[in-house]
Amino acid sequence: MASKDVILLTTLNLARFLSEEAPVVSEGETDTQKRAAMDAWVHGDFLCRNYILNGLSDTLYNVYSSAKTARALWESLEKKYKTEDAGLKKFIVGKFLEFKMVDSKTVMNQVQEFQMILHDLHAEGMTLSESFQVAAMIEKLPPLWKDFKNYLKHKRKEMGLEDLIVRLRIEEDNRLSEMKSGRLQIEAKANLMEQNETSHKRKRVDYKPKKGKAKKIKGNCYNCGKPNHMAKDCRLPKKSSACFRANLVDNPREWWIDTGATRHICSDKEMFSTYTPINGRKLFMGNSATSNIVGLGKVVLKMTSGKELTLIDVLHVPDIRKNLVSGSLTINEALSSPEAPFWKEAINSEIESIMQNHTWELMDLPPGSTPLGCKWILKRKYKADGSIDKYKARLVAKGFKQKEGLDFFDTYSPVTRITSIRVLIAIAALYDLEIHQMDVKTAFLNGELDEEIYMEQPEGFVVPGQEKKVCRLVKSLYGLKQAPKQWHEKFDRTMLSNGFKINECDKCVYVKSSHNSFIIVCLYVDDMLIMGSNRDVILTTKRMLTKHFDMKDMGLADVILGIKISKTSDGLALSQSHYIENILKKFKAYDSPPAKTPVDLNLHLAKNKGESEGQIEYSRIIGSLMYIMNCTRPDIAYAVNKLSRFTSNPSKNHWKGLIRVLRYLKYTSNYGLHYTRYPAVLEGYSDANWISDSKDTKSTSGYVFTIGGGAVSWKSSKQTCIARSTMESEFIALDKAGEEAEWLRNFLEDIPCWTKPVPAIMIHCDSQSAIGRAQSGMYNGKSRHIRRRHNTIRQLISSGIISIDYIKSKENLADPLTKGLSRDQVYCLSRGMGLKPDN
Repeated sequence: MASKDVILLTTLNLARFLSEEAPVVSEGETDTQKRAAMDAWVHGDFLCRNYILNGLSDTLYNVYSSAKTARALWESLEKKYKTEDAGLKKFIVGKFLEFKMVDSKTVMNQVQEFQMILHDLHAEGMTLSESFQVAAMIEKLPPLWKDFKNYLKHKRKEMGLEDLIVRLRIEEDNRLSEMKSGRLQIEAKANLMEQNETSHKRKRVDYKPKKGKAKKIKGNCYNCGKPNHMAKDCRLPKKSSACFRANLVDNPREWWIDTGATRHICSDKEMFSTYTPINGRKLFMGNSATSNIVGLGKVVLKMTSGKELTLIDVLHVPDIRKNLVSGSLTINEALSSPEAPFWKEAINSEIESIMQNHTWELMDLPPGSTPLGCKWILKRKYKADGSIDKYKARLVAKGFKQKEGLDFFDTYSPVTRITSIRVLIAIAALYDLEIHQMDVKTAFLNGELDEEIYMEQPEGFVVPGQEKKVCRLVKSLYGLKQAPKQWHEKFDRTMLSNGFKINECDKCVYVKSSHNSFIIVCLYVDDMLIMGSNRDVILTTKRMLTKHFDMKDMGLADVILGIKISKTSDGLALSQSHYIENILKKFKAYDSPPAKTPVDLNLHLAKNKGESEGQIEYSRIIGSLMYIMNCTRPDIAYAVNKLSRFTSNPSKNHWKGLIRVLRYLKYTSNYGLHYTRYPAVLEGYSDANWISDSKDTKSTSGYVFTIGGGAVSWKSSKQTCIARSTMESEFIALDKAGEEAEWLRNFLEDIPCWTKPVPAIMIHCDSQSAIGRAQSGMYNGKSRHIRRRHNTIRQLISSGIISIDYIKSKENLADPLTKGLSRDQVYCLSRGMGLKPDN
């Protein structure tokens, strides 16, 4: 940093103030020139000192800001940091000795890193001869460059450093071009290839017929293409290395359909219906890592629709992160298939949207820049009955090749809480508001990029005569890491410029109000709910959004995030009955006998110390149940929360508890959350269950908040600290409920139709001792582990955010979120939370 500061100060003609003393001028001096020289020196010293301070961190600024002159400041910094030179030299030498190139990165990028290390050595006064630098760079080449390394070592003619770098660049370009043309490895159509095991022993092969009846060989050799022999007997070298190759896409789904691959890959042996062990084969990933293939067999995939897909010759690779289902749907194959007219329409629609949006500009690739690749993702969208709804084509940039700090800086993008959606739907039910829904066709294409990003021209749409040009992205594209952030910023600017305000508690909720009308927009990535005081303001907002974005008007809201919104005689209801039915069929629980409670009170759940029982399948069911619980079913929150603690190593008892929840869902599959026009108040319920298990030292908290007779927010969780009494566990639960109540109150402050000022939220608690403790200002040193929670509750009460009231346990709606209950209690309290059968 010191050298950079000196360069800056020299450029500004201020470096002399680091060593010069101030000119001496006596108090009575009347010479105008001396006074002007003194004033000029003071001003220059002031600028020099401030430039140095500006380059310091906040911590160092506080330490050195007291220095009066630039010279004093510079001398203080030199005394501090020149003493660390010896340690810095050792660090740089260690970095030089430990540096080694790897195969997963490009050689030229690593050469630049090595040059930076050599530069640091030179800056510290440790000069290395050019021949030594050349020899060191050759020695540090990656393992796959072993042959080229030996070739360079045996060259008689001495090379300079720049000559070596030019040779490395040429060699790397040749390797890339050979790999693309298939001369280095013969890959399968897209992502996978297979070849027999290599053998170091070679037998002389005689194609002459043997004695007796010769077996006629049909077809040609797969290796050389000549007739009368098979590939295993071919004398010519095998065309590809002895490995399988797969370019995997990192996706959170368990199975990924890989377009163009010729083989399937699975990591879980339990999924194979037939299995044959094999040895000596390898899987070669796109990042140059390898994994062992240990088996081969058949896998039967069961779809949520009830259909089964049989995969033959699936490779068993235990180390693989994702299961890979091969497909054959590339853009060329799609356009040559019987469905070509549909795919062509979908692809042209996507390109038309991109061009209308001015997403990129064609230009020559600047020197030193590397373009990203792109890929067509082609999918069929299906209806609930299994028929094809539409053909979807999407152009995706290969954003996984982006480098942080170069191609992107920040990727954070807010997403609305599901709680916000439920609160808005409950308010719509209270005031009989219409809820409309719109979808942004190409949401991520609207974000404007701040970075310079170049991409190859998409397959099938390369401009004739400009094949060597690349696309400079002006706006975001699906696949870029910063695409969600840029889209949300663009949407924010559009809404704010049209008079909307952002809800301070949920950055994805926008509100606009006047003296006699209001409109609320809730955005979830590219889906949005729009509700207003009348239809005119809704239509005006729709026209505004259509003017700025390519929108699809879906009319009255029907489904959001897989949750069905239906209008009832007295309000609105949210339901997931169709999803629950699919889950029951998927996990073979549809024909199981129904259960009237989600928890079996006689079943004891404890940590499994034996072998795991179907851990992967258990995790899948837990994930599906969590989605149902978080969206519309608070009645299973305790059961799912309890069972999810054993996901890593489930036992038979845990499976019994899980099946019990599925049986309960079958019994209540038609239940939905119902919101009515009364009561128009937000109220909460809090409860805790103090250490119900001798082997578990922590209690369980639960809370639920309702509006219009239906639950809008709930949670069941294990407490993070140990409570020594029932009162303490109830008090800890009350603190969590108070935290959520404060968020809900602040959220409603920005909703125009809600009563202002928002009254204190009543929280019902069934522990009189906890209520007394919350209302008492006395502090007992024995309870210092919950002192912060006590202060928080006291502050919320005194500021009028919450009030606490006593309620009997049998009427506490939060009771089923902390423990298992009888069927009558489950029925009554579920009704209290708004869970009722759909009409």
